[in-house]
Amino acid sequence: MIPAMPASASAARSRQASSVSSVSSAVLRFGRVAAMGTVTALILIAGVWASWGSAQHVLLTKGRERGTVEVTRCADGWCSGPYAPVSAGSQARGRVVLEDSVAVAEGRAYGVVLKPGGDGAVRAGAAGVLFAWVPLGGALLLASVVVAGGLRRARAAWVMAGAGVALLTAAFFAV
Repeated sequence: MIPAMPASASAARSRQASSVSSVSSAVLRFGRVAAMGTVTALILIAGVWASWGSAQHVLLTKGRERGTVEVTRCADGWCSGPYAPVSAGSQARGRVVLEDSVAVAEGRAYGVVLKPGGDGAVRAGAAGVLFAWVPLGGALLLASVVVAGGLRRARAAWVMAGAGVALLTAAFFAV
């Protein structure tokens, strides 16, 4: 037979177990928020990083060569054509290369900004800006799922998802 504990000892043991439980719960909650916050930050940083490769040329055009490209050939994911300069100091070229996407078609002319040190070009203007930030739009959509599920912040997740959808929709219609 097990001897009965005094009521005060039982109450003290119950309080101790409750305090250990609340501390471990707080530690787990902090760990979840830290882990999901880190994942969210990495997703958004990756989206900005992927977008910045093209966006820097379109956004920071001062001192860069600007002009138009008449697309004459598309193959293997790239389109090319002769370049006609628009900005001062830019020189005509027989061939510059654009990334082949749904927005580029043979026989059409596009405003472009040349990448320094090569024959690569990116679309200029609003269409080019929006198209350059498409990876960030996808990252916002992905991060919104992590924010909603992992961080349990529904409003912030809806704002992020709305921004991602708005960016992708605007890029779709602009390009």
